[in-house]
Amino acid sequence: MSTPLLPSEMRYITVRQPGEPEVLELATGPVPVPRANEVLIRVLAAGVNRPDVLQRRGAYPPPADASPVIGLEVAGEVAAAGTDVTQLHAGDKVTALTNGGGYAEYCLAPASQCLPWPTGYDAIRAAALPETYFTVWANLFQHGRLTRGESVLVHGGTSGIGVTAIQLAREFGARVYTTAGSDEKCAACLALGADGAINYRATDFADRLMDLTAGAGVNVVLDIVGAPYFERNLRCLAMDGRLVQVAVMQGSKVERFDLSRVMQRRLVITGSTMRPRTAAEKGALAQALRERVWPVLNAGRCGPLVHASFPLAEAALAHRLMESSAHIGKIVLKVAD
Repeated sequence: MSTPLLPSEMRYITVRQPGEPEVLELATGPVPVPRANEVLIRVLAAGVNRPDVLQRRGAYPPPADASPVIGLEVAGEVAAAGTDVTQLHAGDKVTALTNGGGYAEYCLAPASQCLPWPTGYDAIRAAALPETYFTVWANLFQHGRLTRGESVLVHGGTSGIGVTAIQLAREFGARVYTTAGSDEKCAACLALGADGAINYRATDFADRLMDLTAGAGVNVVLDIVGAPYFERNLRCLAMDGRLVQVAVMQGSKVERFDLSRVMQRRLVITGSTMRPRTAAEKGALAQALRERVWPVLNAGRCGPLVHASFPLAEAALAHRLMESSAHIGKIVLKVAD
């Protein structure tokens, strides 16, 4: 599909070779063409996420049928639609979970993975939604089965995942405890609605959590850290508790642990990644978000915290900030006005 209103070329960020943030460079290439079930989005803003950093380093290669360009979430306007797309039209403002290609002036996304901008949102805020909201809904509420009246421990409370998980867990009636790496970040978690925030640099989070819960523990732990937290995460879980692993930032291999704890407390250990899911699976998540979460966002409750935005050409600076962990909330690239 082509249209005379579209340019033939666009700017995008390329990875010169795997390495440090400086390997991210502006390049020029052809505007992609949507397949039957896809839309072409004129990107106004693109979210920056931890998987982007891994891809830049060469540790998170894209699937064979995905764009090699970094970027898993965008907000913008539909520029063209594939032949099978009937619900979206040129000019519609959408935010989308992409299969790659977000760090560019134009990006493809399956139409089923697109959602409208929430009421009152601009492109920067809308671009900060998909990756964390799809991930938290799938893992905390589907795999983790968190329900009203239960409790959850969210690690990395000021990350994009953490900010989203704290707000949605509170919105849907759970008690929320969280960890963060400074008193300032703990205060930010409390401001978001956490019932308790633990500075993991100052105290053992498992001991402190058991104090906060009077020894009861929590029903769900949502973890992004991985192996170093594994045994302590199990210790934090109440009977029938669920550990949900969504990242392994500090390692994936646990040398050994006592299986009897899992058996005695009837624990569930689960987790998932988003990128390998099929378009149908991601589309079902988008529909669940549209029905359950978008009304909350439209009403002005919950929503992303945007720590900083950078021009597309300064993607390296955005990645350096991401790797510093100095941010609270999301980092976004501004691609166009």
